[in-house]
Amino acid sequence: MLYSYIAKHIHGLRLKLRQAGIFQEPEEYVKATLGTSIMLSIGLFFMFFFFTLSLWAILVIPLSIPLLFMYFVKFVDVKIEKIKKKIDEEIIFAGRFLIIGLESGVPMHKIFEDMEKNYEYVGYYFGDILNKVYLGTSMEEAVNDTLNASPSPNLRRLLWQVMNSLKTGTEVGGALNSVLDQIVREQAIAVEEYGKKLSPLAMFYMTISIIIPSLGITMLVILATFIGLKVTMPVLLVLAILIAFVQFMFLSLVRSSRPSIST
Repeated sequence: MLYSYIAKHIHGLRLKLRQAGIFQEPEEYVKATLGTSIMLSIGLFFMFFFFTLSLWAILVIPLSIPLLFMYFVKFVDVKIEKIKKKIDEEIIFAGRFLIIGLESGVPMHKIFEDMEKNYEYVGYYFGDILNKVYLGTSMEEAVNDTLNASPSPNLRRLLWQVMNSLKTGTEVGGALNSVLDQIVREQAIAVEEYGKKLSPLAMFYMTISIIIPSLGITMLVILATFIGLKVTMPVLLVLAILIAFVQFMFLSLVRSSRPSIST
């Protein structure tokens, strides 16, 4: 079947869907994504045909279907990265909450319940562990299963220490403190590196998004006056959309490169 064939050739799609919180089988996701891509491509065809009144607009369909499909497949990675960043914003406080609870002698399931209530993203995974335990899975197996489904390496390191404690029965507080200290150092380094990137990014933004468009449009108007080229409103509209798209992409780049830290 076509959907199964495509799903098998998208590396790690099943795990990515699980990490992104998309509860569909890979074949179902591919089927839904391909169907959406086809419908959007048909919509793009009618839009281009309306503006151009040319049958060449039919080429939009075969060109846009694979592009849209790859976009939706890539959307899974984007969602995973978003969840990872949200987890990393909570991980330090959630980890310290876990350590305090364990060192105070609070039962582990009670700590997990409190974490689920107090931390939106990290708490979701501890709540998932409890749900599996309530359904009859052992605590060790539940932690291991949730560990594999986590998109955040930092959360996996935290859960790994918890699982080791469950296996060996040893005190986990010291190991968790070491993990949290390492995460704090890594976040500090990421903030420092981000600060170094901001100046070149600002210069790039000034050049690509402000200087070149303003000078370019001015030169276009001057040249059009000399050579008799007619600059119509649709041309200016397309240029405005293109400039807005470049600025949007730049802002998205800055946002995506910003490190996630616990604040």
